[in-house]
Amino acid sequence: MKYNGPKVRLSRKFGFAITPKARKVLDKKPHAPGQHGNSRRRPKLSDFAKQLIEKQKLRVQYNVHERQLTNYMAKATRLVGNTGDLLVQMLESRLDSLVMRSGFARSIYAARQYVSHGHVFVNGKRVNIPSYQVQPNDVIVIKEKSRKLECFQEAIRSSAPPPYLDVSKADFTAKYLYLPPREEVPIVCEVPLVIEYYSR
Repeated sequence: MKYNGPKVRLSRKFGFAITPKARKVLDKKPHAPGQHGNSRRRPKLSDFAKQLIEKQKLRVQYNVHERQLTNYMAKATRLVGNTGDLLVQMLESRLDSLVMRSGFARSIYAARQYVSHGHVFVNGKRVNIPSYQVQPNDVIVIKEKSRKLECFQEAIRSSAPPPYLDVSKADFTAKYLYLPPREEVPIVCEVPLVIEYYSR
């Protein structure tokens, strides 16, 4: 999915920053967007509405289309194990997601663009498919000529990679160590509600 809409508005709607710009705006305007966003009266949500919102949160954080998320859900359901954990692991193993987590991009949208434009290599081979599934022990590298670009330099300075990634800031390399458990993945989402949404 290539979302080109207002990302700050989405961030205010869901209550967390999707981009660095959205983080600055949320500090000043932490309430929801719109005429009644700052109202203290909030409508009571139905169970379906809660499930829908959590599903939308998950989609936004990984920048995936509804059809893609449905396919991931179908795959997770067929595998043995906790469906919610498996779903998050598949989404987190996407190349664009790991490029962002490694600190090579400041947002999922930037990560998708860097992959599409050919700045990223996996195990020495150029990969320009954002949805490419990275396997444990695979090594992600930023193209040598691209490392001097300001966008990569700025991103790597403020990076804080999770424990399932071994990142070398000097070489712009990241090794995917293992499939992460849900508690190690830094997403804002009640995954069981997403599973309930697709189990209707």
